[in-house]
Order: sequence, then C-alpha cells, then structure tokens
Amino acid sequence: MTESNKKTLLLVDDDQDIRQLLCDALSQKGYQVREAENGRQMWAQLEENPVDLVLMDLYLKEEDGLHLAREVRERFTMPIMMLTGKGDETDRILGLELAADDYMMKPFNLRELIARIHALLRRSYQAPSSSSQNSGQGHECLHFGAWVLDLTARLLQDQTGKTVTLTLGEFSLLEVLARHPDRIFTREQLIEQSRGLETEVFDRTVDVLILRLRRKIESNPKTPEFIKTQRGLGYFFQGPVRAN
Repeated sequence: MTESNKKTLLLVDDDQDIRQLLCDALSQKGYQVREAENGRQMWAQLEENPVDLVLMDLYLKEEDGLHLAREVRERFTMPIMMLTGKGDETDRILGLELAADDYMMKPFNLRELIARIHALLRRSYQAPSSSSQNSGQGHECLHFGAWVLDLTARLLQDQTGKTVTLTLGEFSLLEVLARHPDRIFTREQLIEQSRGLETEVFDRTVDVLILRLRRKIESNPKTPEFIKTQRGLGYFFQGPVRAN
C-alpha cells in the first residue's frame, strides 16, 4: 500500500501483548494501526481522525465491549470486527446483533485474521459520491416498494436517494431473498447462498440478521411487508421485485 491509500485500523484491547502482536503484524501488511486500551482512548481516537475499521475485544477489564460496539455502530459506519477469548455461541450472536461485521475468537490465526480484515475493507459499503449516485448507468439494481438495492455498488437506497447502511451479512441476505421473490428459503439455504456471496452467516444468526433488516426496510417491522416468515420453514421475500 502507498502512504496515500493506507487503511487506518483502530485496535481496542486492554492486553498490551495482544496489541503489540497485532500492531506489528498489521503494520507489516501496510496498515496504519492506532491503539486504545479502553473506551475513553477509543473515543478520543475516533474523534481525532477517520478510521477505516475497528478491531475490538469484547471483554475489556473495566468496560463492556458489547456496549462500546453498539455505541460505535450508532455513530459510525466503518466495519467492526470483534475479538473474544470466550467460545460461547451466545457471544457471537450478541456481537452480530449489535451490528458487528465479523467475529473471531482468541487464540486466532494471524493469517486468517488479516485476510478477513482485508475482505471487510474491500467489501465495506461506503456511501457513493454524488457523481456515482447520479450516474448509476449500467448498475444491476433490484427495485421493491420505495427501495433500490444496487447490486453493483452494493448499496441500499430509499426513494430520496438516501443510502441506508447495511452490514455485510445484512446485504447478502437481502440480496439472496430479493433475487428470488416468493421463494421460501430455510435457514440452511440462506447460509449456503450467503456463503456464495463471500460473507459468513451462521445458523443461529439468520434470525438476528432478518430482524435487523426488517427494522431498516419495513415501515412496521412487526408486520413486515417484504421479508415474510413461513412458519416452520423459513423466510421469503414478498414481491414484486423489478430488475433493471
């Protein structure tokens, strides 16, 4: 990476040895790494300069990493990767429910961690420039209700052109469902289809991701217009969906 296009990562972890290990490894791969050992330092870093990705330990000694992650997601749109030393499935569910984009457990393989950070940065959804918004010619889009799902730019926009932020898992599930209106998908099928779109969706998180999508695209998430539940089977997207 050249100095001008280096990506900046913010590492939030109260273990100095872990921070040193990751800083050395990520710096060697061309990333700029900034450090924080608590929430106070994290907010100071976030307010000082832009950050492209946050790498956060969920189990900080004096703070709740889940709460911090939720606050970061409410204020910022950069990808969040969570790290934890505990292997409880519930931790992963909670992390994803709070809008994390990926999740790894300690001890982790450095090569895999770096590859997944690179993938998150490559696929992260940024709001398009005004020129790209105006020119969407040639983009593959799906239109439903007042929404436009731009599959080329990997964006969801409302009828005013405002971009709605989606995580990787949310976008992939919405794409699978909207591409096949009125087709019922089991959770296992949604997982398999989403893997084909280069993201990681886990069995017990499908329901969480569906809930988050409904909150973002449905006028009333409790009585959804688009993403329907077929009791005992799975989910389906109620059309019509128009492709350009």
